[in-house]
Amino acid sequence: MPPPNINELGLVLFGTARAWRTRLDQRLRPLGLSQGKWRTLMHLSQGGNKLTQKEIAERMGIEGATLAGLLDRLQNDGWVERRGSAEDRRCKTVHLQRRSKAVLDKIFNTAHDLRAELIEDISQRDLEACIRVLSKIRDKAERPANGARNGRSDLTKANSLS
Repeated sequence: MPPPNINELGLVLFGTARAWRTRLDQRLRPLGLSQGKWRTLMHLSQGGNKLTQKEIAERMGIEGATLAGLLDRLQNDGWVERRGSAEDRRCKTVHLQRRSKAVLDKIFNTAHDLRAELIEDISQRDLEACIRVLSKIRDKAERPANGARNGRSDLTKANSLS
């Protein structure tokens, strides 16, 4: 096998994330959830079930208008509820409905099973090195030009499934 070409790092990184998310999406489709819907539920769950629409959009890396449409559909389907924020009347917080618990368990279990399949023949040492290197790259990429962190490191856990 030829040595890896460092110039392909971005392509490999994005391609891996896309392929992983596509595989997970295929497994979750029978639950009636599009990728946008299951990712929204997942981010809400990991955000303590009290995120604003703006916070969810930032975590997902999508525009607020795109999220608004997803939330409309999730609310119409009974998965989430939007409420006025107690701290800021200009925004709404999004809350999971009771019926979301069972589907979230399925999402997390499916993601766990897929992850186990995808990494089953990779050594623990290689996985640890991969996580260490990617974490360093992510941390540098999240720093604004002035060197201060932009507060997006909380995405680490939320993006571990997507």
